[in-house]
This record gives sequence, structure tokens and C-alpha cells, in this order.
Amino acid sequence: MLFNSVDFLLFFPLVTAAYFLLPHRARWVWLLVTSYFFYMCWNARYALLIALSTLITYASGLLIHRAERVSEEKRRRRRKKLLVFLSFASNLAILFFFKYFNFFLDNLTLGLSLLGIAFKRPAFDVMLPVGISFYTFQALSYTMDVYRREVEPERNLFRYALFVSFFPQLVAGPIERSKNLLGQLYEKHDFDPDRVRSGLLLMVWGMFEKVVVADRLAMLVDHVYENYQELPGAAIVLATAVFAVQIYGDFAGYSHIAIGAAQVMGFTLMENFCRPYLAQSAAEFWRRWHISLSTWFRDYLYIPLGGNRKGTLRKYMNTMVTFLVSGLWHGANWSFVVWGGLNGAYQVAGEVLRPLREGLCRLLRIRREGAVWRWVRRAFTFCLVDFSWLFFRASTFSQARAMLARVAGDFRPAGLAGGALFELGLDRPNVWLALAAVGVLAAADLLQERWGPLRPRLTRQVLPVRWAVYLAGVLAVLVFGIYGPGYDARAFTYFQF
Repeated sequence: MLFNSVDFLLFFPLVTAAYFLLPHRARWVWLLVTSYFFYMCWNARYALLIALSTLITYASGLLIHRAERVSEEKRRRRRKKLLVFLSFASNLAILFFFKYFNFFLDNLTLGLSLLGIAFKRPAFDVMLPVGISFYTFQALSYTMDVYRREVEPERNLFRYALFVSFFPQLVAGPIERSKNLLGQLYEKHDFDPDRVRSGLLLMVWGMFEKVVVADRLAMLVDHVYENYQELPGAAIVLATAVFAVQIYGDFAGYSHIAIGAAQVMGFTLMENFCRPYLAQSAAEFWRRWHISLSTWFRDYLYIPLGGNRKGTLRKYMNTMVTFLVSGLWHGANWSFVVWGGLNGAYQVAGEVLRPLREGLCRLLRIRREGAVWRWVRRAFTFCLVDFSWLFFRASTFSQARAMLARVAGDFRPAGLAGGALFELGLDRPNVWLALAAVGVLAAADLLQERWGPLRPRLTRQVLPVRWAVYLAGVLAVLVFGIYGPGYDARAFTYFQF
């Protein structure tokens, strides 16, 4: 069930209305049932995978807590580490089987063929369970939080199952932490008109980002990436820049709908995006983009590897390992690994070259606090990030390499003149609509960067102004949204992960 579908338009109001009508002690049960129903709308059998991951991590939490009773410190530490290993190994084995097994077989076949060994690859065709990477990481974070004694183990299996399967953020995040969400499942959330209005406003904004901005831009990106061999390299550069905005609107849109839906019912989810394209460095970009995943890798991979505590060289190695694994998390394809490696290399290079940059600024008397220098850094950071997006969007590493060769060998900006721009998947009216929608998105980010969150400011306006904004948002989604025949909702990009 997609957020941008008629089904969800019926599902969410009914779930929310029943949630507030039910007594407090029954509400979490209702949310658990509806969360599993929400997931089973894709494939009912794969709900067993969520249940299995839930059981494993729930049991690991109790066993780790019980291991604290072991009096001998060495035995206690060894037992806790073993339990954490078993929890991670079993969950990651499930993830590997469904997401990476074919990738492993393909590379094994290729490696053996290079050695002159014939290997008949077994046929293995299974649909990737939607959201498996997200709920697996959320469940594993609970295991680590209990191990670190940051949370007490949850005794109620079914309430813990709700933490893993909470429907607003189940299939594409934010990846919540147990210390934030588990406790909220015990709180009583009364109906609050102001909170509901604020949550609905965020949901409308998320829908605007998705169906007006992202889905419209996707038409151009898809056309160019599917027909790049017949198009000039300038079209590939344009489409890749457009993809940067598309994926932002798509994924930030999902996150805003999820956070808004949870807020309507009284739950607070973590912020997942913070105006990433206003970042002035690659490191800052990753503090603003997909924050729940970036902080997950920081807390559960980068820091356990040693973080920055074991010298500069080890810090750079840990950074590269973290980003390479992050790339592989996004998909079973070498293009994702290259994408992750590039973003890791940007951060390492940024730190290595920092003394040189600072020296040049002093030599050239550049005001690093000035607006011009800030925008130069933002533009440079966007170019770096956008170059890596080409590998993310390409179907394979070979396609990405072929597209780069096309850009280098046949750039031809003139090939987009004379109306050719309007033949790249978007006609003239839709190009102007796309520009206007992106302008609204950029203006919102710039205003929030300067003034902070806009929703509280809006709620303080007089009634006619507030309702004018509300109606304008709803009408923009209804009138200018991209809808297929029979309202064929387009899936969110991150569902494939």
C-alpha cells in the first residue's frame, strides 16, 4: 500500500479514527494489527520475515539482559558478545538470502570464469521483500541498544513487534531507535487538533514533494537514462542533475508523510532530511541526508570499528568501509558500491585537503564567512554529490561507465536547443510546471535555512492565511500531481532497498 494511493487515502483516516476512539490499553494492539495489514498488502507471506526478525531480536534482548547476571566479568562479556553476534548473523543472513544471493552467484560465476572454471549458476528467482533493509536495521539497533544498556529489554513481545512494524515508517524509514519509539508506545496520546493539523500539513507537503515534484521529474530522468545512447551527453548531465532533485523530493516526501502520519496519532519520529543541498561539504551533506541511516552506520559500524579514536589513517579506513557498506546496503549492484565509495572518498579528500583550502583562502583573502563563498562551496558540493548520483541511478556499473563515455565523447549542449529539451520525456507545459515546483521546493528550503521550521510560523497566521495555504497545497497535489491511468501510483524510489 503506497502513501500516494487511493487505498492509503482510505486506510489512514479509518486507522486514525479508530485509534482515538479505542481505549488507551487497546490502541497499541490496533496499531500492531493495522501495521501488519499495511505490510501484507504487498505480499502476505513476507510478513513472516518481519515476525522472524522480531522474534530473534526480541529473544536476543532478553538473553543479553539475563547475561548481565553472570558474576564473572569475562564470561559475562563473552556471552553478551556471542548473543549480539548471533542476532546480527541470523538477521543479516535473511537479508543476504533475499537481497544479495543472486549478486553473490553472479560474481562467483564471473570470478570462476576468469580462472577458467565453468560454473553453472543455479536459477534463483525471488521477489525482494519491500522494506527489508529498513526493518532489519531497526530491529538490529534494538539488539545493540540493549547490549550497550541504553534501553531496558522490552518484555511484551507484541508491543516490541509494533516497534519493528509501525506502519508509517515500516518500509522506508526513518529507521527509528528503540530509545525514541519504544517508550512512546506506552504513552497515552489524546486527540490534539493543533498537532493533527500540523501533521496533516506535513503529509500534504510530502505529497507535493512526491507527486508534483519527484514523479514529474522522474519522467525526464527515466526517458534519458533509458535512451542515453541516442542522446547527447548534455542530456545525461541534465538528467543526472534533475535526478538529484527527483530523489530528494521522492525520499524526503516519503519521510515527511511518515513523520506527519505518526504525528497525527501523537508519535514523534526523528527528522530524516535537513535541506541537504544547502550543505557546504560532503561531510555536511551526509549530516543532512537520510539522517536516520547515516547515524545508524555511525553508531553501529563506524564507532565500533574505532571511529576516529585510533589515528588518522584508521579513521580514513573506517570512513571508507562505512560508506562502501552503506553503498551495498542500497542495492546488490557494483554501481551502488562505487556510489558509496565516491561519497566516502569525498569526505577523506575533504579532510586531507583542508589545510590547503584554508591556506588558499588566506592567500587570496577570501572571506570564508561571506555569502559568495558559501554559495561557491554549496555549488561545488552539489556537483560532487550529483556526479555520484549517476552511479546510483544507472541500472548497472557498465551503464554508468557507458554514460560517462557518452558525456566525454559527445557532449553537444546545442543538441538540447530548438525545442529538443521538450522531447526528453516532458513536454513544454510540464517543463514549466516542473521548474515552478522545484522553485517552491527550493524556496521552502532556503526559508527554513534562514528562519527555521515554517509550520509553527504558519499556524500563528490569521485564519484566512492559514486556510489559503492549506487549500493551495491540497489543490496543487490534486491538480498538478502526476497520476497514471486509473490512478496508478508510482512507487517510492527507496522501496527497492
